[in-house]
Amino acid sequence: MRTALVLPTLVLLYVLVLIPFTPGVGDLRKAKSEAPSVLLASDGSVLAEYRRINRQWVALDRIAPHVVNALIATEDHRFYDHHGIDFRRTAGAVLSTLSGDLQGGSTITQQLARNLYPEEIGRAASITRKVKEAVTALKIEAVYSKPEILETYLNTVPFLYNAFGIEMAARTYFDKSADKLDLLESATLIGMLKGTSYYNPVQNPERAVQRRNLVLAQMAKHGKLDPARVEGLAKRPLRLDFERQVELLGPAPHVAQHLRKWLIDWADRRGFDIHADGLKLRTTLDAKIQRAANRAVARQLAQLQTLADSRRKAGQDRALLQAGFLALDPRNGEVRAWVGSRDFAQEQFDHVSQARRQPGSTFKPFVYGAAFMLGFDPSYTFIDEPVAIASQGSPVWTPSDATPPSYQPTTLRDGLAYSKNTITAQLMQKVGPASVARLAQSMGVRQSKLDLVPSLALGTSPVTLLEMVAAYGSIANGGNYIQPVLVLRVEDRNGRLLEQFEPVREREPAMPRAHALTLVNAMRGVIDEGTGVAIRQRYGIQADVAGKTGTTQDNTDGWFIMMNPQLVAGARVGFNDNSVTMGSWGQGARSALPMVGDVFQQAFRNRWIDPNVEFDIPRPVPQPPPELRQDAPILEVVNGLFGSILRQLRGH
Repeated sequence: MRTALVLPTLVLLYVLVLIPFTPGVGDLRKAKSEAPSVLLASDGSVLAEYRRINRQWVALDRIAPHVVNALIATEDHRFYDHHGIDFRRTAGAVLSTLSGDLQGGSTITQQLARNLYPEEIGRAASITRKVKEAVTALKIEAVYSKPEILETYLNTVPFLYNAFGIEMAARTYFDKSADKLDLLESATLIGMLKGTSYYNPVQNPERAVQRRNLVLAQMAKHGKLDPARVEGLAKRPLRLDFERQVELLGPAPHVAQHLRKWLIDWADRRGFDIHADGLKLRTTLDAKIQRAANRAVARQLAQLQTLADSRRKAGQDRALLQAGFLALDPRNGEVRAWVGSRDFAQEQFDHVSQARRQPGSTFKPFVYGAAFMLGFDPSYTFIDEPVAIASQGSPVWTPSDATPPSYQPTTLRDGLAYSKNTITAQLMQKVGPASVARLAQSMGVRQSKLDLVPSLALGTSPVTLLEMVAAYGSIANGGNYIQPVLVLRVEDRNGRLLEQFEPVREREPAMPRAHALTLVNAMRGVIDEGTGVAIRQRYGIQADVAGKTGTTQDNTDGWFIMMNPQLVAGARVGFNDNSVTMGSWGQGARSALPMVGDVFQQAFRNRWIDPNVEFDIPRPVPQPPPELRQDAPILEVVNGLFGSILRQLRGH
């Protein structure tokens, strides 16, 4: 008698030993309510979801009844009669296996246990795995109702091609939602569950049809289908509408990628799972401005790409233009739009925060700002003439402009408005590279290294667009640096506040307010009559704005940044390969300006920002080009007018 009890006792002890190595009830309850964290715009609209896998969860009542009937009839026809383990089926499977016919006896609940906890339970064909699976199934039945088990199973089962769950499977194989699946489609998908690769209808259509017909026969056998219909249905062909499902990128994929790492770190420190706990990360992004920026970048790059392709030589590989766009509110540093590349699916590299490129003439405001801080006035003049600057340990630097020097006195305001390299270089000699670098760094260029050489005046040190727009934001708000802000707060799935990141705003004085306003006033000239005049002429913007164009050597990169008291936006265009250059159309006024102008135009037109708000310094009366002023000789007037027309056509 005692001997007869030994084996059952050992089995019981074996099971008890394994119980701690299976998921606990708390884990099961958490899995039951698993939801991805979401990234939200400032208006509450969804920007992205942080999913563990490519799955769209659907409620059981939004799944075609044929799917449920096929599943139960094929995989577990006594599903409603057991509590996780079908002992009759298990015993039959054991006897068949012992006789050499390997069979599985897993119920739907046991299969769900494997799907939910593949690492804890394992996939090996062993007694240990089967025991863990059975114990976990019993726990699941204690936590889940039968409808919840069906819903969870159908939403977690894999179907190949990165499709998880019945909804993504329906879209992948039949281009429809799960509630629209017909009888044959339902039988085809359920038939795959025995072996998704072996019964893959795309690669193995004949096997898939045979398996589908077997599912139909099982449905008839267990009263889920009229037996008279089976023969006719079995003759029907397999009709697929196959298309791989890609995860939706949302309107701000680079921001989603940028914040994913931050959120994982934040959640780990507080014991949250971003894939399961349904956190809500509310950002500063303005959904309307973000959409406008996406359209502006896509439209402009499509036009520029046509020009680039027309220049491509026969047999030369096609190079894709890339761009970055960033907009923020200078009053508080809140980022309103962020476009990291032309297409995130093809280019995950972020041209806002990761790409370091020479900023060209968009760096010049730091030279003029440093000069104003030293007491220079915008009316101070230099002669527009050739310049040769020697610096220790470097070749003589001879900056030049697109047009010949006029040999006329030129004010600092005009030097900035018309982006005169010769004037800026002379001013740099007076100010010094160290002063310019200090100002640029205090204003926002804080991660990139700035070389203390005279050519820094023309933007020869690579920087990021994020740094440059942040620095222009410091100019726009009166000289105070505010670190760009993306995250406002984190909430739980029910909207309960977990952590607030607003309204804490640290303003770091970077430039005296009076000098910052003087710089703004000078930069108005760029828009009113200088290299950025297309903002007025082409986009019809009459609001108070200031900005700067920028073009690097050989038209490698085109930049434009513009500011208003309520919005600062900048764009950069160029190829990933610095050795590939753009034509004359690559100059900042032609390549980058249209993106910024387009977004500002929509922002003013739709009253996303107030077109009547002005900087706290009176606007100057627009001046004609230097060549057309009264004291210019007639020949210089003609030459100057011709040069002015060339500049407008070429941009800078």
